[in-house]
Amino acid sequence: MTLHLGRHVFEPSARLVMAIVNRTPDSFYDKGATWATDAAKDRVRQVADEGAEIVDIGGIKAAPGAEIDAEEEMRRVVDFVAWTRSEFPDLIISVDTWRAQVARAVAQEGADLINDAWGGADPELSSVAAEFGIALVVTHTGGVTPRTRPFRMEYDDVVADILESVVGQAERAVALGVERERILIDPAHDFGKNTWHSLEATRRLGELVATGWPVLVSLSNKDFVGESLDRPVGERLIGTLATTAISAWLGAQVYRVHEVAETRQVLDMVSTIAGDRRPARTVRGLQ
Repeated sequence: MTLHLGRHVFEPSARLVMAIVNRTPDSFYDKGATWATDAAKDRVRQVADEGAEIVDIGGIKAAPGAEIDAEEEMRRVVDFVAWTRSEFPDLIISVDTWRAQVARAVAQEGADLINDAWGGADPELSSVAAEFGIALVVTHTGGVTPRTRPFRMEYDDVVADILESVVGQAERAVALGVERERILIDPAHDFGKNTWHSLEATRRLGELVATGWPVLVSLSNKDFVGESLDRPVGERLIGTLATTAISAWLGAQVYRVHEVAETRQVLDMVSTIAGDRRPARTVRGLQ
């Protein structure tokens, strides 16, 4: 199916970059580099210039930490969404939240997409997406509580569990009124999973693609990359890009990332090899 985000429509062959913009002082990767408003604005300008189609604005880090209530989360993201919408009318704005209250506030300021990274922990979130006619990402977390780390998670078949969860959430969202073309499914690497689980989800990503729902992957600098290569957070780019290329070949459509320019090149190369994009120039052997 085609994917509808805001007023944009994308064919299944499109490979889109979703740039992470953290409005937090304690994010695991950038350590609060875009906590200050001016720095966050510069980040949006940079990623737009580098070719990101989507920005994903988040007000709470995923890992355990200080309690952030809905009011504080909204203080971090709502005005910033409004600024981004005003300054970048063609940019697709996503907000990373599991709270319906926050989703409603950012939808009123022009957000196009709600990225629910915690697997429907707030059952009202889909209703908000339906009310405002915006898009929704549904994820698999194995039922873990938001902002907790997985511990000894076990699945008879992790991909079967992913499929049951995300397809069920997607169909529930449709039943509540979210347009089918505005729903993405995400296996949620690392969330509710150990490294073996995330690796298997990557190998079998084609099974998610085969459902017909557009697939989003959030691979950037994740622990399963670091453990696979024995690399700390700041040294996981090469492993992330390798996983990105494989995921693109298997059919994932949206990539939530920290490094936009590098990811854009990888996705463009995969698209060119697949025949979905023409080379930028072809003079070799002709001059």
